[in-house]
Amino acid sequence: MNAEIQSIIASMTLEEKAALCTGASAWTTTPVKRLHVPEMIVSDGPHGIRRLRDIYSMGHQSLPATCFPTASCSASTWDVELMRELGAALGEEAIALNVDVILGPGVNMKRSPLGGRNFEYFSEDPYLAGELAVAFINGVQSKGVGTSLKHYAANNQEFQRFSIDTEVDERTLREIYLPAFEKAVKEAQPWTVMASYNKVNGVFATEHHTLLTEILKNEWNFEGLVVSDWGAVRDRVAALKGGTDWEMPGPQERRVNAVVEAVRSGELDEATLDESVRRILRIVFKARETPKGGAFDVDGHHAIARKIAAEGMVLLKNAPLPQEEPLLPLRGHRQIAVIGRSAETAHFQGGGSSHINPTRVDVPFLELQSRAGAAELTYAQGYPADDSFRQDLIDQAVGLARSSDVALIHIALPSYKESEGYDRTDLDLTAQQVALIQAVAKVQPKTVVVLNNGSPVAMSAWIDAVPAILEGWMMGQAGGAALADILFGQVNPCGKLAETFPLKLSDTPAHLNWPGGAGKVRYGEGLFTGYRYYDSKEMPVLFPFGHGLSYTTFTYSNAKASAKTFRDVDGLTVTVDVTNTGHMAGKEVVQVYVHDRASGLVRPQKELKGFAKVSLHPGETKPVAIKLDFRAFAYYHPEYRQWITEDGDFDLLIASSADHIRHILAVTLKSTLDLPCILDRESTVREWMADPRGKAVLGPFYPQMEEQNRKTFGDDGAESSMGLNMMDMVGDMPLVSVLMWQQGALPMHPEDFVDELLAQAHGRA
Repeated sequence: MNAEIQSIIASMTLEEKAALCTGASAWTTTPVKRLHVPEMIVSDGPHGIRRLRDIYSMGHQSLPATCFPTASCSASTWDVELMRELGAALGEEAIALNVDVILGPGVNMKRSPLGGRNFEYFSEDPYLAGELAVAFINGVQSKGVGTSLKHYAANNQEFQRFSIDTEVDERTLREIYLPAFEKAVKEAQPWTVMASYNKVNGVFATEHHTLLTEILKNEWNFEGLVVSDWGAVRDRVAALKGGTDWEMPGPQERRVNAVVEAVRSGELDEATLDESVRRILRIVFKARETPKGGAFDVDGHHAIARKIAAEGMVLLKNAPLPQEEPLLPLRGHRQIAVIGRSAETAHFQGGGSSHINPTRVDVPFLELQSRAGAAELTYAQGYPADDSFRQDLIDQAVGLARSSDVALIHIALPSYKESEGYDRTDLDLTAQQVALIQAVAKVQPKTVVVLNNGSPVAMSAWIDAVPAILEGWMMGQAGGAALADILFGQVNPCGKLAETFPLKLSDTPAHLNWPGGAGKVRYGEGLFTGYRYYDSKEMPVLFPFGHGLSYTTFTYSNAKASAKTFRDVDGLTVTVDVTNTGHMAGKEVVQVYVHDRASGLVRPQKELKGFAKVSLHPGETKPVAIKLDFRAFAYYHPEYRQWITEDGDFDLLIASSADHIRHILAVTLKSTLDLPCILDRESTVREWMADPRGKAVLGPFYPQMEEQNRKTFGDDGAESSMGLNMMDMVGDMPLVSVLMWQQGALPMHPEDFVDELLAQAHGRA
């Protein structure tokens, strides 16, 4: 195939090459009929195929497809096998609907719960997002259909998303905003990666040579093509130079002409254009290997959507009433009040480019009725579709709740609060919804709140008044049945939060730097996003990352590490036995976090580095093994420009959530890295003594330097005549500055002396 592609490129005119690098329509590549190059069709599709009836337009009428749960729900399954199953189902539907590449998954970090598009993304944690993305991509591509990993990179808000300049330091970029992309590229090789709208440190993502060429293509060995987000390219020639192979949408005659003129004028090397053409042709012909058409298993895929929804829903709270068992699952109730508009009009997906025309929709109220047995269900709307306040709807709901045994309140965050295209302004439900919950709970102590939303909501105004809360997310077309399965105990909830639920908006890490202004947004919180921030601030949260209750209970025992001392390149394996100590079969997600006791640069208190989901019958025990590799212990050092490890002690935290640590294992790492010297004239004394090569050359002079300081400043070893510990202060001064006070004791000028030490440390002497 490579030889065939090279032959085609050699036969193409300059105009044909330029045209191929721009779409022929909103959803297709440009065919080259005389050379038998077909078109390729792409479609929106993170959680369903949004295949337009007219693929040559930007219309909105799409063909029926399964609407699976959105990413915030599917991520809460913490189940890579289920993500692979989801991907395979999407691949089958793409084939039936004549789609070559699905535009998804989205792996951007949930920097703030206000992000309008958060429902399309997996997590606040890059490790979890990366693992799920790998499984999703492998599932889709196992069917011979491509994916488009998006939105690359640092695209974390809707405010000014077409132009905002994300200002983020290199270490934060490498440790928080790139790892999910990196893992997906290295372990799954998506056919395409989508460059985002925004700028990153002053350069549009579509033109960013460092991100697209140096890191993505060269460092990570990405083999596919880079496509722009729709309308993201400003300068087509600059984008080609940066590494964007294919601009969308098309046609764009002006862009094509600009590329032709740039090559002819010498502004653009034709070899650069040829490389983009090669990447596009490779994917186009790869897509042609899979025959398209036919039908997909509508019922089977609906069942998969139901399974994902059930496993992604998170039981947030299930408190027992006095002298009673926990309220859920529902048992023995004769009169059930079902309250809330979303019980009858299911809220199961978000607005925007991912909006799916579902094959069918399970209505929550009807699904509850089908499982209620002898119980009688009544319904009250509770709140309107708009943001108006209707006391009459609250009064009606209160009346039903008072005369019932239990109340189920279905609350959906309305689309005018949460959608692609704009960010949320708060974490609140509507005023009507809050008042409804408060009023119903006041007359009915047995009240369950079921939430349908894409990201965290505030609950402080009503959480203490209700004993049970089920997070149902944007649950997909089969979510109504999944809700009923869980509420009546036919399915044991096993979802775990893939993001932290804060107590209030002002607690959130990005609060002071959101959403930016004057064309820029500064990622001032740095590494400290999500639970990393709340840990470091020792700040209480509503529900922690990784939280999720079950109808059964689990114990952890016999926790072990495969080695007490280990080399970074070998990694190690954590094992623990998990036992179901309750009376119902269930699934538990074992989470392993890593804590570095001491490091050269500041690190979060702990970071998720492994997890496993285990299914257990009552009384059953299973061993769980989780492998931790080099990267589980490494951090990115911006001066070394690489991931590094350091000798030292680590704690391995085996947990059921970020704040429920079951066991702690102490281990010692031996680094195998032979790092180059990074000292310079401004390096401090402490940095010299921390650098192995620096310490080797400065060490012989260090006692003499200490003695001279004592003489100069009257330091008796604890406190100088100036009332401070002089050596502590000196440790953070540049060596050259310290030596300026000791010129008489040196064989040469301090600057020359430091230069000579630097030459030795860098191996130049």
